[in-house]
This record gives sequence, structure tokens and C-alpha cells, in this order.
Amino acid sequence: MNGHPEIARIRLNPHSRDVQRDLRDATQMHRTVMRMVPDNLGDAPRHQAGLLYRLEETDTVTTLLVQGAQLDPTRLPTGYGQADVKSLAPMFTALRKDLGVHYRIVLNPAKRERLSLQEKNNRGRITPLSGTDADLWWLRRAAQSGLHIHILTPTNMEPARPRGKDASRMRHSLIRYDGTATVTDPTALTDALLNGIGRAKSYGAGLLSLAPAAA
Repeated sequence: MNGHPEIARIRLNPHSRDVQRDLRDATQMHRTVMRMVPDNLGDAPRHQAGLLYRLEETDTVTTLLVQGAQLDPTRLPTGYGQADVKSLAPMFTALRKDLGVHYRIVLNPAKRERLSLQEKNNRGRITPLSGTDADLWWLRRAAQSGLHIHILTPTNMEPARPRGKDASRMRHSLIRYDGTATVTDPTALTDALLNGIGRAKSYGAGLLSLAPAAA
């Protein structure tokens, strides 16, 4: 990733046909979000730009959070929403061991199951996790990412459903976790913040947000 990471908060216009289309189709949402990063980033542009995103909905407004380098909201469709872009450099600078934080993340907890032990090259089937299994998955991934979780509150989200020919096999179950934690490894946490956690990053999962907890 080139440049400091930024976060764009886009208050979506519910009357925009582009917004309505993207909220129905996770593949289209990904394509729209990718318009915000520079062109000519090679074979893995999302990874090169460090692009992650998450949808947050309330009763009155839907906000699209987009993280990445060199974000340009003016490249979004006309009338898509009102955008505010801020540098995340202060957050990264503030990270230190034993810092207490509030966190939020939408995840796609899953495990890979081998279909046959005899087939060495068989990559297996991805099975979504739920309930306690999903919570334990998040606790393990958080620990690997430099966070010791104190409180976790899961909220089941609407699955990400791409449309078209891949719709039937590409359905990503999503769970949002909110809570408090302590930073145990700032280096590992920085990597998790920049690169995201888990699967389905192209469909609104993996973006970890932090805020300092009250002393």
C-alpha cells in the first residue's frame, strides 16, 4: 500500500438507483467501492490499495465505511452519497501495548473441511460458523491479531449475496462483533488493521475499527 491509510464515511443517498442496486448485490457494491482507488494497480488492486469496507445501518441512515490509500470519493456515481475522508495516521500512531480500546468488525467466520482425506490436493469446502463456534473463531483471530478481547457482542447481519451466475454458490454469512479489548501486540494489530481479518473482504467483511476506551 502506498501512502497513509484513510477512512471515508459515505452517508448513502437512499434515493440513488446506484445505491439501491449495490445494497441488493454485493458484487456490484464491491465494483462501486473499487472506483475510489487509483487505476492500474495490477492483478490484485483491492490488496494493493489496502481497500476494506463495511456497511453500517441505523433506522434513519446507511453509512458506507471505506478504508484504503488514496481514496477518491469523487469517482463514485453522481448522487451516491455525502463523503467525509480522514487520515488514519493518528490512530496508528496511538497504538501501544496495554491500550484499552472499543472495537467493531464484521466477519465471515468459517472453517475449511476436507471432503476426503485421501485427496491430498482437495482444498475442501468452506463451512460458515455460527453461535459459540463463531465467537471462539473471533477470539482466536483477535488474539493472533494482537487483541485480548474482554467483551464481545455478536449481531447477525444480512448475508452478502452476489447476483448473477455465482449467486447460488457465493453467499457469505456475516456477523458483526462489538466490544472492548486490550492491545497485546501493536505490530500484529497494525497488520490486521491494514489487511483486514478473515474471508469475504470483497463483500464487506474484515474491516476492524478501533476507538480508545475511557480510562
